[in-house]
Amino acid sequence: MKLSRVGCGLIVGILLVTGLALLAALVFAVTPDAFAQDAGQFNKEAADKAYKRPYSPYAGRNYPMRPLFGDTHLHTAISLDAGAVGATVSPEQAYRFARGEEVVTSTGQRAKLSRPLDFLVVSDHSEAFGSMVEIVRSNPTLLANPTIKRWHDMIKEGGDTAVKAAWELIGTLADSSKMPAEFKDPDFIGSVWEPYIKTADQFNEPGKFTAFIGYEWTSMPGGNNLHRVVIFRDAADKAIQTLPFSAVDSENVEDLWKVLAVYEEKTGGRVLAIPHNGNVSGGRMFALVDFMGNPLTRKYAEARARWEPLLEATQQKGDSESAKVLSPTDEFAGYEPWDKMNLNGLELHKDSWYQYEYARAALKNGLKLEQELGVNPFKYGMIGSTDSHTGISAVEEDNFFSKAPPYEPSPHRATHVFTKLGETKVMAWELAASGYAGVWATENTREAIWDAMKRKEVYATTGPRMIVRFFGGWEFEAKDANSRMPAQVGYTKGVPMGGDLREPSTGKAPTFLVAALKDPIGANLDRIQIIKGWVDSKGQVQEKVYDVVWAGDRKPDAKTGKLPAVGSTVDVANATWTNTIGSPELIAVWKDPDFDSALRAFYYARVIEIPTPRWTAYDAKYFGLKLPPEVPMTHQERAYTSPIWYTPGK
Repeated sequence: MKLSRVGCGLIVGILLVTGLALLAALVFAVTPDAFAQDAGQFNKEAADKAYKRPYSPYAGRNYPMRPLFGDTHLHTAISLDAGAVGATVSPEQAYRFARGEEVVTSTGQRAKLSRPLDFLVVSDHSEAFGSMVEIVRSNPTLLANPTIKRWHDMIKEGGDTAVKAAWELIGTLADSSKMPAEFKDPDFIGSVWEPYIKTADQFNEPGKFTAFIGYEWTSMPGGNNLHRVVIFRDAADKAIQTLPFSAVDSENVEDLWKVLAVYEEKTGGRVLAIPHNGNVSGGRMFALVDFMGNPLTRKYAEARARWEPLLEATQQKGDSESAKVLSPTDEFAGYEPWDKMNLNGLELHKDSWYQYEYARAALKNGLKLEQELGVNPFKYGMIGSTDSHTGISAVEEDNFFSKAPPYEPSPHRATHVFTKLGETKVMAWELAASGYAGVWATENTREAIWDAMKRKEVYATTGPRMIVRFFGGWEFEAKDANSRMPAQVGYTKGVPMGGDLREPSTGKAPTFLVAALKDPIGANLDRIQIIKGWVDSKGQVQEKVYDVVWAGDRKPDAKTGKLPAVGSTVDVANATWTNTIGSPELIAVWKDPDFDSALRAFYYARVIEIPTPRWTAYDAKYFGLKLPPEVPMTHQERAYTSPIWYTPGK
């Protein structure tokens, strides 16, 4: 029997509806209760809880997800000393280089970073701000002064005559009585400051690249480094309402703090200051007296803690984390030392200076001062930055453009004398290719990065862009180190680097979660250490270095407790190494075995890479050099986190 088209359509329709009904019945019948028949496959109570939170482990996170890397301390031709020794790179070119563009350096060499930075602070010296650029431009207002006109003519003549003029100009920074009034004129400084800060605004791209407004206050009493880099959270509309404060006006840091306070009160803006190079401060950067030699007071401690949340622990003029003299049992102390004399080479170094120059000693003395004053003036987070006077933030060992134009890559730069006093010399090979600041910010903006600096959620690196996490609390367990997202448990159970431990409700010892991931294009990791400092029951400061986690199957020595060296794969002649030793990542939970809840303490992590070629090895290979035997050709780069503090009763 044949069916009509209508009949066929009805049958198909009935079958389709029936099929859909059956399918719907199956779908809606497969409820959690149905699966619950097999308890081994499904747990209804757990599922109900799961439905109330997002499946994605990344949803709802509002803490910093990745570190941002940058340089908070860079000089361009605007700085008198940089311009005097040949720097021609402008702030605009400095920002372009930092964000990944290729530029031509002051010596005519093409240069580019391996990867862009996330942020940059151009921090030119406030003293004689922009004067060198205007001398070279033959600014008629400046050249009306016969002394400045003479310098101008000497510079135009070139050669040794120009060098002589440069040193005379630099001498005015150390002796302000020799500085022409035109260099200090507010109208002149303002004429340079306005385009300077507008250039920062021009290159500031929220979410992509942050260009901060900043400058350096360059106090050098007796040739001792008391410098501070000043960083604004704000844009040009607020920064234009002030001028860079100069050490010509006052070498006393308390006067700088007053100027910063006036700025904030006037504009509603925010600003902070970062001390650097304590290692060449003649024992004055972290002294236990103020600028005038008076004992520190609570008021002083409060002001210093308010305006200076960070210190620069590593840069091109040496590393200031620790010194061998202060930490003789720490085999990694004294990295890239520069401790032969003070900054201007006016006085040879004294052993009595050390404890007032280095970060670890300052952190320890800060605990003691807090017991006496009620406030810790040296409660510093740690960053690194370059202090380059070339206008380019290049500190990778194979891409090092050094401190100033005379020390940019050349066959002779390593063996130049950088500075000397009598028979004591600091050679150019003693310059360190260091460092960068790692910042845990929620986004790449001025506000977020500045806020992270203020709360000290930052770390110093000597150059590699390794990722480092450090959390402290009372509840971390060994299994927390199995997480691929240590920050999730870190922020949940504790506080990040730069924070304060809450006092436990019971007599527990603090626990710490620390993790590090190698620079993607860098060397493997040797170990992670935790450095503890505390004030003992007799009021004396103490320290101890703990190896927390390390690469390979090494075991600490049974007698000394020291971990054997990781070894080395460096081929110095070819300036290469292999990642066949070490580990790409390290993570651990560590509990303080020596904790006393009655004693103040701080803890910070130090991450050590395996040995790699130093910049001098790259120079030797590139130029075919045989450098003197005292020149180091390998090193172990590192990172230092900001501390986490414990205060009894807090």
